[in-house]
Amino acid sequence: MLVLINMAYSIRELALSEFPVLLKEIPDPPKTLFCAGILSDPKNKLLAVVGARQYTQYGKDVCEKVISGLRGFPITIVSGLALGIDSMAHRAALENNLHTIAVPGSGLNPDVLYPRTHLHLAEKIVFSGGALLSEFANTFEAAPWAFPKRNRIMAGMCHATLVIEAEKKSGTLITSRLATEYNRDVFTIPGSIFSRNSEGPHMLIRLGATPITKSSDILEALGFQNGEIDATYIYEHLTEEERAIVKLLNTPLSRDELIRKSMKNTWEINSLLIAMEIKGIITESMGEIRLS
Repeated sequence: MLVLINMAYSIRELALSEFPVLLKEIPDPPKTLFCAGILSDPKNKLLAVVGARQYTQYGKDVCEKVISGLRGFPITIVSGLALGIDSMAHRAALENNLHTIAVPGSGLNPDVLYPRTHLHLAEKIVFSGGALLSEFANTFEAAPWAFPKRNRIMAGMCHATLVIEAEKKSGTLITSRLATEYNRDVFTIPGSIFSRNSEGPHMLIRLGATPITKSSDILEALGFQNGEIDATYIYEHLTEEERAIVKLLNTPLSRDELIRKSMKNTWEINSLLIAMEIKGIITESMGEIRLS
């Protein structure tokens, strides 16, 4: 069934066979699902990224850096379109050409989509090849009780949940609790002992969550180990600047040599190399940079 909503995007009701595979395994799966856009490739790993609405600069930096390090891998970033870390996760995914799915606590009709300030982000997700997903009727307006129900969709459809900043009594932790109940992995980012936003993550670590300090921790936990991803796949998803560096590194080079041959500013090349090392494309040892 196809429902045309204004001119923003189209919404359709999914057949049961189209439901995310893992979502059908939870004890309380949704009876209906509405979708705008394109769901992820069945081969993708789905990672829910959730966190504080009242985030710190640390939380923002971590979210952007960790997700940028997943670029080129078949990973879908799932979040709730909410203010704060959720919306940052979607934006970071878009900026790094990662597929992303938003699960709002409302219907998908643009007239009721919540939060209203993220309608443009929702449209960008759809038109960038991602998707919006909801079990609520298209005209359903967000209500407090709807968000825990929404959280079970995110936790249930994903292989793992990553928590970035959360106070000890935070709605964000509902998603991590549900992930645990559904036998999914829970990851979290350690933070400052002086920050209230670190209370939730530190509690999760005490309860057995996997601490994440870099992108490769996530990749390893999701099963991407020791170049397991096809090198051709990664190369196809590099930026033009990254491809230029790869071509220069047919033999290992010192950082100074690489800067000279790239004809870029020192700060530009250093920033690029940091990003490429996080993604596992290059390594630096004994004064030389080489392909991983």
